[in-house]
Amino acid sequence: MPKRFGVLGGTFSPIHIGHLRAAEEAIEALELDSFLFLPAAIPPHKTAQPILAFEHRWRLLNLAIAENPRFRASDLELHLSGKSYTVRSLTELRRHCRGDSDIFFLLGLDSFREIHTWWRYRELFRLSQLVVMRRPSYRDEDLERLLHERVSEQYRWDVAKSRLVHPTLLPVHYLKMTRIDVSSTQIRKLVAQGKSIRYLVPSEVISYISDNHLYRDDQGPPASRPSFGLASCPERAGD
Repeated sequence: MPKRFGVLGGTFSPIHIGHLRAAEEAIEALELDSFLFLPAAIPPHKTAQPILAFEHRWRLLNLAIAENPRFRASDLELHLSGKSYTVRSLTELRRHCRGDSDIFFLLGLDSFREIHTWWRYRELFRLSQLVVMRRPSYRDEDLERLLHERVSEQYRWDVAKSRLVHPTLLPVHYLKMTRIDVSSTQIRKLVAQGKSIRYLVPSEVISYISDNHLYRDDQGPPASRPSFGLASCPERAGD
């Protein structure tokens, strides 16, 4: 059971090098034991468009992370009823983890700026340390002001550790990372147009997308249902 692990949630349709590189850099910068990818079963913010079946997204994810021993995947949200809200997932992770475990939830700046629209978002600051991916155009004081407006005016900068600290809530980190301008939406469009996605996703992901005709009008039948289990969660994997 890892003492310090990162978490990245998302649809992962498909997972790409931006996700993987961000997780790798977070491990190094925050000295994490492992990193958990948490694919959403029913994404609450993406109801206007059809979403690729969880079975396919799960296989794409596991193919992408297979070679990194510190990367893990969890199908936790598949076992939670209803929409995949972050606060519910982190609560469940926290319930199963050891008491002194530190959870670091990674998210982009755009997502963080909209965090007040997330369900019961204030609880997130008691469940995990949030790690916001830095943008050059967004200043430290802008992030601090946002926290003051949305969460608490007691957040203050710890300059030495590049994070905002609070007397009772968990820290918020502002992490500089390699900016990779790629998105899952872009990849899906390229596939639909018959264009190459080489070097945007791992080669195993390309092969699976091609073999299963994903993101195309002639998309094939869904994959047979794999055997899921909470054993894939880091708190149950014996790490």
